[in-house]
Formats: sequence, structure tokens, C-alpha cells
Amino acid sequence: MAKDTFRIVTRGTDGQISIRDYDSEEALQKRHTQVGVDDCSTDLSVRGLPVFRGLIGPIPEGSNVIRYETPEVFETLTKQWTTSKPTRRGPTRSRVSRSKAPKAT
Repeated sequence: MAKDTFRIVTRGTDGQISIRDYDSEEALQKRHTQVGVDDCSTDLSVRGLPVFRGLIGPIPEGSNVIRYETPEVFETLTKQWTTSKPTRRGPTRSRVSRSKAPKAT
């Protein structure tokens, strides 16, 4: 599926995260200065997409969204992601079954 939404994530003057979606690459290029083209991403779906001055990206988000973030938002969200505790999973069914099995004598 083609990427058809370009999302810009910034922080407003009030400190809240602001998200703006563009329907096309051309609409995005009217508001931001393109400085290059992504040619080294490990995600092949974003190779060839524009790189903009003052934004980090392109970052794939879902099946049809390309995301760009300001450096401050990128840093904040990355710190939150790295400090969040992973959800603890319970034991798998096979482990539970083995632990309840009678021991051989």
C-alpha cells in the first residue's frame, strides 16, 4: 500500500504535542524546506522520500503514514520509550503445565 499521509509532530508553545497531517508530499513541501532524499533507511518503504530541514524523518508509522518529528519531540518521545517499563508477561502454558506435572520418583 502506498504511503498517503505525511504527519508532522511538533510541540506547541503551550508544551502540548501538536500533530498535523498532509495528504500529499507536495503539500508538505510548500511548508518545509527539503534538504535531501532518504537513501539509507533500513525500512525500504521510506527510501526515496524527502528529508526536511529541522525535522527528523521519514519514520514509517502504520501502513500508510510517514511521520516527521522535530528534534525536541523525537528526543522526548525516545526518552519516554526507553524509560517505560515493559509489561510483564505471565508464564507460558507449557511452563505452567510442566510445573504442575507430578514428579517422577
